[in-house]
Amino acid sequence: MENTIVGLSLIDLLGYLAMAVLLVSFTMKAVRKLRIINSFGCVLFAIWGLIIEEWPVVITNISILIINLYYLYFKKTYPRK
Repeated sequence: MENTIVGLSLIDLLGYLAMAVLLVSFTMKAVRKLRIINSFGCVLFAIWGLIIEEWPVVITNISILIINLYYLYFKKTYPRK
């Protein structure tokens, strides 16, 4: 028997949480804050992709995470807020 909350499996809930975090990241005006929140969403999506064994989801989100980390730590071209 699979664990469910409000009729959704925990795996589905993880996917919806990842989606919500990514959507919230795009409402940020500050680029640094956007990249930080987006990175968290990418990690959640990569974990979800691993669980459901969808490798395009994993590869895409790990790639976006690497790009975000690159800009956060090596290309500090925008002011910190």
